[in-house]
Amino acid sequence: MNCRPSLGSPLEACYNTPMCWFCGSPITNAEPIGRSLRCPDCGKDLRACRSCRSYLAGSRGDCKESQAELVADKERGNFCDWFSLDPKYRQKTAGEGKSGDTASSAREAFDSLFK
Repeated sequence: MNCRPSLGSPLEACYNTPMCWFCGSPITNAEPIGRSLRCPDCGKDLRACRSCRSYLAGSRGDCKESQAELVADKERGNFCDWFSLDPKYRQKTAGEGKSGDTASSAREAFDSLFK
């Protein structure tokens, strides 16, 4: 595949298979990403705010889009019209679940000090 974007061709054509935002597993037959599509390995929803290119933690509603509806759970599937898969999840990734594991293990180590 030629990954030099030409005029009128989307940059997304240069990326590989979509990956799960949580565990980093490749997702086959995922185009288009529907609301009910889940990762076959970890079971997380794929059409979620966490995998969207507009997701920006700390901004209003954690979204760059000012007209998007507020979504309470950023890890659950939703019907947002602004959803577009973040290009970083079209490249090989370890997923964001690995960083959550270290935070929970650190919390468990801290709690064990007071037992």
